[in-house]
Formats: sequence, structure tokens, C-alpha cells
Amino acid sequence: MKYVLSAVAVSVLVACSPAQNDSSQTAETQQVEKQQAGSMQVKYPETRKGDTVDTYFDTKVKDPYRWLEDDRSAETEAWVEAQNEVTFNHLEKIPFRDKIEKRLTELWNYEKVSAPFKEGDYTYYYKNDGLQNQYVVYRKKNDSDEEEVFLDPNTFSEDGTTSLAQLTFSEDGKLAAYSISEGGSDWRKIIVIDAETKERLEDPLVDVKFSGISWKGNEGFYYSSYDKPEGSELSAKTDQHKLYYHELGTPQSDDELVFGGTDAQKHRYVGGYVTDDNQFLVISAANSTSGNKLFIKDLSKEDAPLVTVVDDYDSDVSVLDSEDGKLYIETNREAPNGRVVVVDAGAPQEANWSDLIPETEHVLNPTTGAGYIFAEYMVDAVSQVKQFDYQGKEIRQIDLPGVGSAGGFGGKDDAETLYYSFTNYSTPQTIYALNPDTGESTVYEESGADFDSSNYESKQVFYTSKDGTQVPMIITYKKGTELDGSNPTILYGYGGFNISLTPSFSIANAAWLEMGGVYAVANLRGGGEYGKAWHDAGTKMQKQNVFDDFIAAAEYLIDEDYTSKEKLAIRGGSNGGLLVGATMTQRPDLFAVALPAVGVLDMLRYHTFTAGAGWAYDYGTAEDSKEMFQYLLNYSPVHNVEQGVEYPATLITTGDHDDRVVPAHSFKFAAELQDKAGGDAPQLIRIETNAGHGAGTPVSKTIEQYSDIFGFTLYHMGYQSLPNE
Repeated sequence: MKYVLSAVAVSVLVACSPAQNDSSQTAETQQVEKQQAGSMQVKYPETRKGDTVDTYFDTKVKDPYRWLEDDRSAETEAWVEAQNEVTFNHLEKIPFRDKIEKRLTELWNYEKVSAPFKEGDYTYYYKNDGLQNQYVVYRKKNDSDEEEVFLDPNTFSEDGTTSLAQLTFSEDGKLAAYSISEGGSDWRKIIVIDAETKERLEDPLVDVKFSGISWKGNEGFYYSSYDKPEGSELSAKTDQHKLYYHELGTPQSDDELVFGGTDAQKHRYVGGYVTDDNQFLVISAANSTSGNKLFIKDLSKEDAPLVTVVDDYDSDVSVLDSEDGKLYIETNREAPNGRVVVVDAGAPQEANWSDLIPETEHVLNPTTGAGYIFAEYMVDAVSQVKQFDYQGKEIRQIDLPGVGSAGGFGGKDDAETLYYSFTNYSTPQTIYALNPDTGESTVYEESGADFDSSNYESKQVFYTSKDGTQVPMIITYKKGTELDGSNPTILYGYGGFNISLTPSFSIANAAWLEMGGVYAVANLRGGGEYGKAWHDAGTKMQKQNVFDDFIAAAEYLIDEDYTSKEKLAIRGGSNGGLLVGATMTQRPDLFAVALPAVGVLDMLRYHTFTAGAGWAYDYGTAEDSKEMFQYLLNYSPVHNVEQGVEYPATLITTGDHDDRVVPAHSFKFAAELQDKAGGDAPQLIRIETNAGHGAGTPVSKTIEQYSDIFGFTLYHMGYQSLPNE
């Protein structure tokens, strides 16, 4: 407390004494910032206003930029080009942007290798030599050191925007099927090859979306898709998902419709997978991103019926494994933090379940490998891993190399070695080999990143949100950083869909830390860090809790002198883009910079695009009730931009091929901000062309994006040169 009072006293003296050197420097800085702002004044493209008005429960709501939802129109295309021209003209004037790009390129340029996995006679792994746009799949003959390229996605397209989405092998490893994404779209093609010769065996399957690829022996595989919608395939609504079986050597038009073709089986999300013993087909059916029905079919019996395991959407439930006629099921049914139960496959209903790994106070995420179940628990968003046998006996707790996130541990039943990765915000990912019989871990692949983790530290704090809830946040920065309120800080959050933000290393964030930045991640309600109750506390008419948690995190960082509002940026993507949009419109005074990425920003219409209606568990919809409509209207970012308000400098980012969260959300938000925002802070949108929601983005584009984001952020915090200079 003494230090805080002294710091305040000094600042008061400086402010009251214009003769002081510090004061003259402040005046000079202010003058530079004024000149800087003047030289970077933005003239926005004109955005036409339409006269569309919607009526919700007798309330009329204007939607002047409805025309921007048409992603196929020449007018929208021209608008995108005009916005990008203005945005890139602004970004190119930032004096240190090239330095950031150079350092990001240097940091990215090291060999990265995944954990290996065995299929048939080969050991496979993914590798990137440093700056390749896409990871390459390599393999070695078992017990051989000679590696060969199996699949090189960098050859799929000239610009690197066609990516490998999924790769699976038949039971004996002799056949492989892989899916590709073109331009970042969620629509996929599936290609089948002979794994030995790498030759294509048949025409690709097309128009596949939100799908796994699950082999049934060597005969064929299951996959999921929607009927191709009328209108734009990038934005038209898709709400009846179907599971198909493809028999090798037959045309796709002959594929068997397994589930989802009737009104009774109509669901937005349907998936099917075969258990490792090849005995059961497991089918999951859901209408939202939380809660699913579950069915099984015995593949060993001809014309076996579809058996219902769970017939409601009140819980998340999946089959973890099948062995000797028993099903091992992972669920949060009657167990908000998760449990593993075992049941006879002949009578798999809930009444017959018995706990194998009971629920604990920590959230459970189990995997199987080498004949064991590995239970990863989240303890305040940090990993703890325990090993169990199939009778539910705890064998040991795995000794992890530190405090952070561990992932992996999965493998075939006969695997002699399992692999897992370990990382945290300042430690690049290292892969470890685990002996499942002894529990001993050895380093398998150490990171080659040019980043000295020993110079940085992470601190977990718990702060108080508006309603008194304690919320965890991990703050990472260079050792020796003075907490004097002057540090450029990015506060990141998500807060939705039961997604947990656990510590992980990012090359981009490493560059931010090197530049003298502070990186803070808040584990907001709506996420999965503390189980179903924590998730539900940030959904529907409790969604404001998420925004309050984020605002409280920002206030904590300012109150504890990590930063100041002049040096604070907020960032989030997808549902996190909504988070940024809502908090910057609710508290525009609290941040210098806002960075909403691929955000859900029009809360009255999100459910009318692609599979957006499936997000209703978290958000509710404007059609649900008058109360739900009004609640959404009260925080919807597109509808809460006010005339003349000074909003933070904003860089909205999206992709023109994003068919998960359609770019119209970002387009309309940018148009509202450009039309109404007061002050000099720019309100810009950066639209990546031939790109989607993020997965599979080429490395070259990723480096460019982060160079722009960090350059924009620092420049609009008032920096003329990089902070570490």
C-alpha cells in the first residue's frame, strides 16, 4: 500500500509542476500523439444505408446494412475491396510494422514436429520445417530411420490456402482417407488413397461438412453432411445433418443414409464413429453445441437395430471405448464436472450405468491408450493427470514437467509407448514419451523455438467480478517488469460454449512478450473451466456475467498497475469476438484498442446463417420470447453502437470465406462504428480474402495478420517505436 500511495503522490506532483522535466516530456508526448493522430486520419468508404426494418414482438428494429449479408453481390464485393484499401493504407503507415513482421518470421522459423502415431507398417507424424504454410505428413517404416513425405498440403494449392483438415486410416493401415478445406471453408472434400502407393482409389467425396471420417474395417467409412443449401453455400442456413456410409468403390450418390433423413431424426449436428474393436457404430445427435442424444448399433450382427442409450439433450454423452461387450461412457449426466461409467452393451441405458471414475470437484477429460484410461483434470485451468485401469483402479498420478497444460495420452490398446505434449504461456510445446507401465516420462521432441522461457513468468490471480464471483486469470510478462501502469497489455478472453482456456504457448504471443507486452487470459464464466455450472452461468439471460467478468479483469489489471486504460487492448475471436464487441460498446472508456476477430456481432440474426441456430443453448434467439429478444438487443454489438461515442481504436478481422461465423457480422459492425463513432480513433476492418474462420490459415497469412494486429495495437497506444526499444 505504501508503494501505491507514493506512486500516486509522485504523479500528482508531476501533474502540478509544469517546470518538471517529466511534465515537459509528457507535453511533448501529447503533442506527438496529436500529430500522429492527425497524420493517420481515416476517410472511410461510403456505406449505403438501406431501409430494412424487422419487427420483434411489436418492436421495430432497423437493419440498414442488411445488404452486406449478401456475400455473392457485386456491391458487397466492392465494399470489401474499398474497406481493405483504407485499412491497409492505414496499416502500412505504421512505422514499426515491418520490424514486427521480421521478428515474427524469425520466431516462426524453426522445425516443429508432432507426436508420432502408428498405422499398419508405418509410423506417421506431422512436421513443418519452419515457414511452410501447411504442416507436411511424413512417415517411416517401423524400425527404420528413413523418412518419406506421405502428404504435402503445400502442394494442394498455389497460395497455400487449401489445407489438410483430417486424416484417418483403415484398421490395418492399408487405406487412408483425408479431407481438405479450400479457402478456409467448413465444406470439405474427402479423398481416399492406397496408403502404400499413395494413389487415389476413387473420385473425391464432395459437399461434406462438420464431419468425422470413421472406418468400418477396410470396407468403407462413415461421414456426415448437410444437403447443399439453396443460395450461398457460405451463408445459407443448414439445419438437417445426416450420417452416411460410403462403401469403397461405389459412387457417392449410392452412399447409404444411416441417420438423419426423417423428421424424427432431424438434428443440426449428427456424428457417427466406430469403436476401436469394430463392434459398435456410435451415433450422436444434437440440436445445439451442448447436450446430445446417443445411439449404438451392433455391427457384428446383420440388421441389428439402433439402440437408444440416451434420448434427451440434457447432458453430453459419448462412448469412450468398447471392450468385451462393455461400453465405457464419458458423460456429465448427473455429474456436472464429468465422470466415466461402464455398462453392458446389451442394456446400455442410464439405469444400468455404474461409476468407473466418479465425478470429482475438478472437470474431467479422459482418453484411452495402452489398455488404460488417462483422466486429465482441470485444477483452476491447469492440468493434473491420473492413470486408471479398466476396473477403475487408480494406478498413479502422472508427474508433469511443470504447471501448464498437458494433452495427448491417447493411443491404440497395444501401444507400448504413449505421447503427450506439455506447454504453458511462456513454455513452447515439448512432446514427451510415456511408459504406461512405469509412468516414466522422457523428452521425445523438444521445441526449437528461439525464445528463452526463463526470462518470463506467469502469475495466476483471482479477481472479483461484479456479482462477487471469483474469476481466475493468468498474467504473463517478462521478469523484472515494473508494475507502474505503463505496460502495453493484451487481455484475451472467450467465455462460452464450455470451452476452457488453458495455458498454451503461442509464437505470436511470444513476440508480444519480447516487445515488452503483458499478456493476460481471463477464465470467464461461459467457459468449461469449472464444469457445466460455470458454463451455464454465462449463457442466455446470464450472458452479461461473461461481459462483467471481462470488464472486471480489465479493471483489475489497471487497479494493480499492470497497465492503464491508455495501454490496454482487448482481444477475442468468434464467441470471443462477441465478447470484445459487447464490452467495448458497454465500456468504451476502459480500453485503448479493441480487436474483435471473426465475431458473432448481430445477436438478432446469428441463428439465420449456416449452422448458427445450433448456438442457441449459449445465446437464446430473438424468436424465443419477448424477454430473450430484449436481452439480446440490449447487448448485441451491432445494435449498441451509439452516435458520437468515442470508441477504442478498433481493428475488426474476418475472412471472406468464413462460413462458421459469416463475415456479415463483422461487416455490419464496422459500418455502424464508421458511421457513428466520435473522436479520432480509427474504426477499421481487415478482411482476409480466400480465408475462413481460422483453421488451416497459411503461416504466411498468419504472420501478416499478427504483424498488423500488434502494429495497430501499439501504434494506437501511442508508441512511435517498439516498447522494447
